[in-house]
Amino acid sequence: MALKVLLLRKKLEAKNAELKVQREKEKELKTRETELEKAIDEIREDTPAEDQEAVEKSAEELEQEKEALKTAIRALEDDIKEIEEAIKAEEEKEPTADPAGDTGDGSDGEARSHEGGEGRSMKKFFGMSRQERAAFFANEEVKTFLERLREIGKEKRAVSGSELIIPELMLDLIKENVEKYSKLISKVRMRPVPGKARQNIMGKIPEAVWTEACGTLNELDFLFGQVEVDGYKVGGFVPICNATLEDNDVNLAQEVIAGIGQAIGIAIDKAILYGSGVKMPMGIATRLAQTVKPADYPDKAPEWEDLHSTNIKKMDAALNGAEFYSRLILHTAATNSDYATGEKFWAMNELTYATILSKSVTVNMAGTFVASVNGTLPLINGEIVILNFMDDGDIVGGYGQCYFLAERAGTSVAVSDQYKFVEDQTVFKGTARYDGMPVIADAFIVINIENVDAATIADFKPDRANEEIELLAIASAAGTNAGTTKITVTPEVEAGNTYKYKVLNAPERVRNGERIRKGWTGWDGISDIEAEPGTVITVVELDGGEAVKVGSTSVAVKE
Repeated sequence: MALKVLLLRKKLEAKNAELKVQREKEKELKTRETELEKAIDEIREDTPAEDQEAVEKSAEELEQEKEALKTAIRALEDDIKEIEEAIKAEEEKEPTADPAGDTGDGSDGEARSHEGGEGRSMKKFFGMSRQERAAFFANEEVKTFLERLREIGKEKRAVSGSELIIPELMLDLIKENVEKYSKLISKVRMRPVPGKARQNIMGKIPEAVWTEACGTLNELDFLFGQVEVDGYKVGGFVPICNATLEDNDVNLAQEVIAGIGQAIGIAIDKAILYGSGVKMPMGIATRLAQTVKPADYPDKAPEWEDLHSTNIKKMDAALNGAEFYSRLILHTAATNSDYATGEKFWAMNELTYATILSKSVTVNMAGTFVASVNGTLPLINGEIVILNFMDDGDIVGGYGQCYFLAERAGTSVAVSDQYKFVEDQTVFKGTARYDGMPVIADAFIVINIENVDAATIADFKPDRANEEIELLAIASAAGTNAGTTKITVTPEVEAGNTYKYKVLNAPERVRNGERIRKGWTGWDGISDIEAEPGTVITVVELDGGEAVKVGSTSVAVKE
């Protein structure tokens, strides 16, 4: 059965390649059509008859070619659909797994999903059947990519300049996974752009003027605005255990793709709601909270409006049932639908969702408790999106179509050249580039249902890697007991932070934001430390395991 599917897939691949060629021809014909239209516009009364005839003949030939190409494309599309249906029919005949859980492809049964840390199992690897997965890993570009990952992971040295450009098949999966982990990408207007992009925006639609049937028409005042978006980088390191690198291809690909997708997806969602607009997209809540027109607000953009009173609301926490939902409906009515035709979305955390659910509980005629919330806001409509980085009681939402998210190209995975900081792990980096903003700000609203001020900013993970680490002043004096030193650190450790130290023959180099792992010893900032004469101590201050301050000094040891 599997052989038949593979043969069908081979045919499908050939048909898709042929269709791609025909699509390119279609583009060429459109270019010729544009040129002919220009030539026709240039025909004048004094244009020679033979020139006019040549243009007419070219136009006739072009129409014939377009019709023939249209027929060919339609036939290819029919063939592709027929083959896809045949593949689906064959796959449905096969069991998804034998009783022992062996998938027959060398994996351990069901691939695990990393979404939300729930460990839910999936019978397909990122939506692929076993045959699709086998074809994916049989692709030469993918095999080469994975082999290079394993080879680099086994190197016990720093690797510089060994960036790995992901093959096209792998890129498709990574993008799909980013969209899987980002819950808001599918709710906003996301467009791939090759460079800086300008979004044109129609101003307020004026009212047309009634007049006599034969009267002169009045001029309407249509205004257009324009905003510009760039592409800021989002990404980070993805540590992969060397044991995984040496394991089979499926496990390796799962770790790379899931890590990149989850890290980037979380950052995108937070930026869409709370981004500062500095080296990241402008968030919805951030824009609504503005009370003064920003100095860098584009001159060509639509007129800036102060929306912090009209589009940021809070509700009495004691409201329940119909009274609660009546008030919620009135608040959400502040969203401007003039520029939107799509659905609304409502982002909130799990506790806020549970609170809304509890306020809709009623008892039906059968005496059963029921709740009218089923993934959407009752009466208001719009999908509920759970994002647990949000504050309790906060709801941010509106017409996602009015948020413009620009996606730049160039996703890649590269190996870290700082291998000495990794113990039995190889670290790969994942990057993507986005920018965005709510182009119609009043299409959105922020509401708090606990009668407190809603959050309009969020704490983003600091960009420490691009800032110099703060230096500590370290002083060493003879300790209380022989072979110990007493260390004094200035300034004192910040609340919530901790210390670690390392004693070597030279200062230890530490980067800002580096995660301190093995080889370092925890220290309370008071106790004496054992050390050898002539050695150097390096003390690092940690914020959640990341280095934020560092200092070194030669130790004075009590004899």
